[in-house]
Amino acid sequence: MIKTEKHLRVRNYRGQTVRVVREHYLREDVPCNSELCLAGCPSDGSRTLLPMATHYIVPDCQVTRDYLEILELPEITGILFLQTVLHSVLHHGNRRSYNNIRKMVKDPRQQCTIFANEYCHYAYCERQPGELLKEWQLRSVYEAAVWYYNHLAGQVSIVMITEDQEFIAKFAAKTRQVFLLTMQEYLKTFWPTLSNALDIYESLSASLSESTVEKDTTKGYKEYLPQEILSAGIKSGRYIQGCVHVNKHRPQREAFVQRAGGGMKESGTDSDIIISGMLARNRAVDGDIVAVELLPKSQWVGKIISLTETHEGIENTEAMIDSSNVMPTGRVIGILQRNWRDYVASFSADKENKGNTSKAGKVLVIPWDYRIPKIRISTRQSDSLGDHRVIVRIDSWPVDSQYPNGHFVQTLGSIGKLETEISSILVENSISIRSFSEGQIKELPSNSSDDPWTIDPEEVARRQDLRDSHLIFSIDPKGCEDVDDTLSVRQLPNGNIELGVHIADVSYFVKPNSLTDLEAKSRATTVYLADRRYDMLPPILSADLCSLIGGEDRYAMSVLWQLSPNYDVIDVWYGRTVIRSAYKMFYEAAQALHDGKDVRDDIPELEGLDEEVIQERLRELNFSISTLMSIARHLKSKRESGGAVQLEGLEIQVQLSDKKDIQDLVPKQALEIHETIAECMIFANHWVAKKITEAFPSFALLRHHPLPRQEHFENLLYCAKSKGFSVDTSTNKNLADSLDRCVDEKNPIFNKLLRTLATYAMSNALYFSTGSLSRDQFYHYGLALDRYTHFTSPIRRYADIIVHRLLMAAIKEDEENLLLGNKELQDLCDHINHKNRAAQHAQRASQELFQALYFKDRDPNTDESCVVDAVIFGLRTNGVLVFIPRYRVILNTEFTLHVVIFKSTLTKSDYSCTVTTATSSTTFHLFDHITARISVAASHAHTSMTRFDLVASVPYCSNHKEENATQRLHEKTDIVQEVTRDVKQEVAISTEINDELGSDFNELKSKYGQTKDHCSIYSLLQQFKEMGLEEES
Repeated sequence: MIKTEKHLRVRNYRGQTVRVVREHYLREDVPCNSELCLAGCPSDGSRTLLPMATHYIVPDCQVTRDYLEILELPEITGILFLQTVLHSVLHHGNRRSYNNIRKMVKDPRQQCTIFANEYCHYAYCERQPGELLKEWQLRSVYEAAVWYYNHLAGQVSIVMITEDQEFIAKFAAKTRQVFLLTMQEYLKTFWPTLSNALDIYESLSASLSESTVEKDTTKGYKEYLPQEILSAGIKSGRYIQGCVHVNKHRPQREAFVQRAGGGMKESGTDSDIIISGMLARNRAVDGDIVAVELLPKSQWVGKIISLTETHEGIENTEAMIDSSNVMPTGRVIGILQRNWRDYVASFSADKENKGNTSKAGKVLVIPWDYRIPKIRISTRQSDSLGDHRVIVRIDSWPVDSQYPNGHFVQTLGSIGKLETEISSILVENSISIRSFSEGQIKELPSNSSDDPWTIDPEEVARRQDLRDSHLIFSIDPKGCEDVDDTLSVRQLPNGNIELGVHIADVSYFVKPNSLTDLEAKSRATTVYLADRRYDMLPPILSADLCSLIGGEDRYAMSVLWQLSPNYDVIDVWYGRTVIRSAYKMFYEAAQALHDGKDVRDDIPELEGLDEEVIQERLRELNFSISTLMSIARHLKSKRESGGAVQLEGLEIQVQLSDKKDIQDLVPKQALEIHETIAECMIFANHWVAKKITEAFPSFALLRHHPLPRQEHFENLLYCAKSKGFSVDTSTNKNLADSLDRCVDEKNPIFNKLLRTLATYAMSNALYFSTGSLSRDQFYHYGLALDRYTHFTSPIRRYADIIVHRLLMAAIKEDEENLLLGNKELQDLCDHINHKNRAAQHAQRASQELFQALYFKDRDPNTDESCVVDAVIFGLRTNGVLVFIPRYRVILNTEFTLHVVIFKSTLTKSDYSCTVTTATSSTTFHLFDHITARISVAASHAHTSMTRFDLVASVPYCSNHKEENATQRLHEKTDIVQEVTRDVKQEVAISTEINDELGSDFNELKSKYGQTKDHCSIYSLLQQFKEMGLEEES
């Protein structure tokens, strides 16, 4: 080891430049981290530069700072980041880029590594007197690249990427097989077909070449305070740290900052902080972590209580603020962390705005997300991509610019196409879906006709074999391929009952730190959209070897309880098993069997059997299902007595044809068998949580449901009070009891709506490591359980795989040294929580997309599926919020009352609002049933949304017997009336007419035919007449 001195110039807290001398040690044993090493460098076993690479990439400091997102592409591997480069990125770039490099290095799939060249005796370059920093950095990178090539004995070429043309001209031919190329030359030489990388390069180059931007000094943004002042202010309580959440319905006017803890000790409130207007937001973007200064209380304002329709980012109605209920109000004074991501955007559909491109080639694009401001990018493709959705990234937001600056990344496709819209949803939720790599597939077993997979006899000997002793079956939704849970129940000779939950043993196939494990960790969850899913695991596991398919031998993780006749737990056993599922059933078939119906045609395993055998097996299966239901009722009753809250979820199933056309929107049927399976899974998760917490009290993975914030119950309390009910939200037990009492015999939908509002008030359930929270925070509020985790779905949730490993270590079947410590586990939990939220948002967005597509081609004036009964559950100063029982959807956007058309005024009281026209007035009360018409509001820049207009102030009565269906909503087994229209018959009739009248009939009809009723002026005048008569009556 050689001791030297390093001379640095750093800035102190006063901003002054100070010369510092530090000791610097050079070593000869710095690891190179390449598998091609012949010198025997020390290694920790994590060498990531693989021998099959054709070349290694060594980017210089400037290239890494400017073009890092090209280097992040999964196709580009074998990157050697030097210590000199990392220091430059950290001190002259930004912390986000530095963290991205660290993540790349930790991910073996990227095949990147860091070489500490400044500590390597033979690769270190001392800075010469008078040498510029940039010159020294370039020389250091080049000398390290040359040393690395010689260290590997010339086995692989080195490509140094730099944008310095003088340096390239001077050193390009100096060392053989050490090439110096610009980023553009490198991409065109080695990746000529990687169009995505070339597009990003052109966009970044155009952005970097513009040294000036169009300034708008009239906006009035303020400079951010220095980080030192912000940190000191947050510690002292003068400033508040939090995350910005923009109101998507009022993105220009209102945002909230959710506190991260601390700040303004004397304010006496923990509520969110309102940021009113763009000036007060001061260039903060939704998701940024900011520092906020509270305004004087005289300047505090309330929330906006009026509804609006936003069109292409422009709010169409004036905001009305609730001045009677003000909240803490502040302004952003600094950015602590930028959380910019990829944004889907499109060019303006307005030809005037589209053509208004600056001389510098800059153009404004409109983000798909209403909460994000317009972004100025440099591109010359605005004309060719005018009807496309594109991905853009924000680079900066100068204080003198009205809009942030960014660059074009890639195009997603034409606006309006299904695949484009689905891709937009995935990008907006930061969900990256790529094919499983060849390396992942190779490390997994195969199962084909030529090479069938079979269970290993040695592995069977280590497990408990349940194939012949237990009747095991699965109950899942129709079309389910990833069957990860099965059940069993049997009567024991001693009169007790044995309940078994058997879960796919995914951890047997997915070993820690394998490529499959790393990919599953990255994805964290399977993403379910309305018409498709994106698996967390490769298909060979998710749909085959790990799926508990009927009639196939499979490895499982089982929990077996011995229950008394009263269903009290006497004993419990955990362990690895071998099972063979006897039946794969759907929810509907299992419920029908319990109800005494003939379901033999719905159970494929019964085909071809004798009648006596069929009857005997149905009796066995019926006993098992009935016993399960009885156990589940007991378990649920026990949880509810402890305070479990029965909430109401809203879920729409999209029925698609073979051609992926939308045939119907059907609310998910609520069957008792759904609750039965859910209770068994909750029971298993609870007992596994108890076991792993006892074994590993400081690093077990659990899931908790924090207490909801009381202000989130305001709407629930308001709605219940309108009907004379009082809801106690002090505890989960009191809330559950209060909701049970809120029953309106005349309006069965009332209780359903209250439970839905209670669901909206809840906090999100989160994964956590037990060493990160105190014991009193382990509690799951919604389920009323002291400990809870996820164990039952390892095929689609990575958290369950971790829990499986913890459980096996707890029962001493696996080694503990493979488990994560508390800090690593908590970081993983944060990652999984983020991915889960993204998957949930994507699923909800896809359902909204398909709802819009369902109504898009339907005439709202003639198609009776567009006219529905609606229930008012919220009142605003210019409209109401409604619930649609027929489709079980709640409208979170504006439902207008034709204020403009009828020249009417709206007067709002406590529980009603009155719309006054020139000839009459109509009063609407909370939970009134009205008739609404559904149409689609198309948008060029954003996703199309469903719009709801008032038809009549009376309930809608249709031929679909909706009233009877509504009255049965509270039953455990709910039969929901389908809301289909036979469009195929209409198409057939139209085709038959066209065949009779000739092929040119449609063309002649478009020229000379009579105008359709809903488009004619006569029909429009007739509607005005009818509306006038309705008002008079």
